[in-house]
Amino acid sequence: MHPSRTLRRVCLALALAAALPALQGCFGIALVGATTGVLAVADRRSIGAQTDDQAIELKAAARLSKSLKEVSHVNFTSYNRRVLITGEAPNETVKAQIAEEAIRIENVQGVLNEMVIAGNSSFASRSNDSYITSKVKARFIDADRFSANHVKVVTEAGVVFLLGIVNSREAQEAVQIARTTSGVQKVVNVLHVESDAEIKRIENSLANSATSNK
Repeated sequence: MHPSRTLRRVCLALALAAALPALQGCFGIALVGATTGVLAVADRRSIGAQTDDQAIELKAAARLSKSLKEVSHVNFTSYNRRVLITGEAPNETVKAQIAEEAIRIENVQGVLNEMVIAGNSSFASRSNDSYITSKVKARFIDADRFSANHVKVVTEAGVVFLLGIVNSREAQEAVQIARTTSGVQKVVNVLHVESDAEIKRIENSLANSATSNK
């Protein structure tokens, strides 16, 4: 692929990554017409799940004690009310304490603790992770085999985690693209796979919900 085209794709992925959280934040203010319709199509989670996920991430970060923050580097990613924890902890005790705090948060239905026992990552390492995430998203867009908005990408120390509600074909495509992206050390598949019929039912339900709110 031509370098300039790759750069454009990366920029688009970064723009999407920056814009979607801001748009999703609008749910707490007003659930109306066109905005609701666009986001429903872009995300297979229910509006309630999207709202809960945003609240869960904020609460998880806020509830982490000062002592735990000082000795660890923690990222919380909630998708469909299930929390992925990534980052570094100094020992297994701290790692377990962080997971225990997360599972107590209202509406959390499960926790996957993928923290590693190590010193906190550097700013350069975290910047590289952000770049890898943008490259994976850009390749999703460029391949055009499924909607890039249906798969959330989280990268930690070169390890890519894939979250989303997808069918089996989409899951296979997403994993394959992520695995073959430069800089990716490993792919952890946290995708929730549904049948084609269930995916269609979910999308119809979201579309009907968006229409009823216009």
